[in-house]
Amino acid sequence: MRREPTGEVRVPIDAGSLHYAVGPVIAAVMVAVIALFLRWAFDSGRSGGSNRDKSATDGLLTPVATVTRRESALALRAVLSDAGIRSTLRQPAPHRTDVLVFSEDAERARELALSFRGS
Repeated sequence: MRREPTGEVRVPIDAGSLHYAVGPVIAAVMVAVIALFLRWAFDSGRSGGSNRDKSATDGLLTPVATVTRRESALALRAVLSDAGIRSTLRQPAPHRTDVLVFSEDAERARELALSFRGS
């Protein structure tokens, strides 16, 4: 430390030291620790996305048809709606749309889906 004639105390900075990097390193380590903790805390418990049970992800809904065009799925959904069957659509992949209905309507919906000819 060096005292200036004005009474100020100056600390010389050693240009070869890495003391200026300690703060950012500690911050980066803490962010990583928090990220790992949050990943662990909010983990859904599934080991992999491709091996998961489809019935567990559909909940109360049952897939009755899978079509390649969204327009065909919307047309089938309209047919099901006209028959009084509630339905929804899911797009699990590009060029693939699933039509889902409640399990109590699944049998009737499958019969309609078999007779349905989408454009």
